Amino acid sequence: MTDRPRLSIGLPVYNGEEYLAESLDALLGQTYEDFELVISDNASTDGTQEICRKYAAKDSRIRCLRLSRNIGATPNHNHVLAESRGELFKWASHDDLYGRDLLRRCVEALDERPDMILAHTGQAVIDSDGQVKVPYEYTLATDSPNAPERFRSLLFEPGGDDFYGVMRTDVLRRVKPMDSYHHADRTYVAEITLHGPFHQVPELLYFRRDHPTRAERANPSKRSRCVNLDPRRAGPLHPTPRLLAEYMWGFVAAIRRAPLSAADRRACYRHLAAWMTSRVRPGAGERVEDRAPVDPGLLTVSVDALVAGREGRQA
Repeated sequence: MTDRPRLSIGLPVYNGEEYLAESLDALLGQTYEDFELVISDNASTDGTQEICRKYAAKDSRIRCLRLSRNIGATPNHNHVLAESRGELFKWASHDDLYGRDLLRRCVEALDERPDMILAHTGQAVIDSDGQVKVPYEYTLATDSPNAPERFRSLLFEPGGDDFYGVMRTDVLRRVKPMDSYHHADRTYVAEITLHGPFHQVPELLYFRRDHPTRAERANPSKRSRCVNLDPRRAGPLHPTPRLLAEYMWGFVAAIRRAPLSAADRRACYRHLAAWMTSRVRPGAGERVEDRAPVDPGLLTVSVDALVAGREGRQA
């Protein structure tokens, strides 16, 4: 590992022993190698820490951090970003899989397009066994040069998982750290896109795993999800109406903080007002893995063939 790697990958994890090794193999087997992998174990009580130590002993690019108590998923995500050193940054989930060229293609896309601040690839949802469940087409207008149009698309269009793209770290340093109210990740990505356009690499290289113990499945209510994001959300001071109000205000605050012209700021407020006062069409904003399953036979790609780095890098 170089003194200062080009890319930092932040992997926050809590009790992830079931899929962690498989995900680490996919990351360490990438064709792009100039990165550090910052793993923050959120006081896991299973075998997560042992897996982290085993992999760190084999690969010098890994930095393992362990928290003394469970601070919640959101603070842990912010923690790995704060610990990162690269000019580029990517969050990774302990249960997802990655095609071997994902990092290389995203870094190349950002190098070729200085105006773009985030690059991601095509994706599909896989089940607990790694079988394709929902492939889908990215239709958001996040590549528009017009900030209000990017913002409008993120409000009204379903799908997209840009939170897990490769991003320019200096942009992330300029936006407010992610919060823990309902759908705080959506307002976070919305604020990022107000700083610049995104690029979607037209290759299927990201596989998000859907399984019964995934946070959204294990915490079905809005309140339980938010408590999982941050234990400080428990108790009577954080009822569901407050969590929803903070979600709405999060968009307003993002527009206020963003480096926009007066005209673009007004346009964003108009889009937000339309979204807040009208009925959002069914399915808008839903997670792609929550949609009706698509026949995997429609997909001609093999996940096993794309994720060929499962032995990891022995270094």
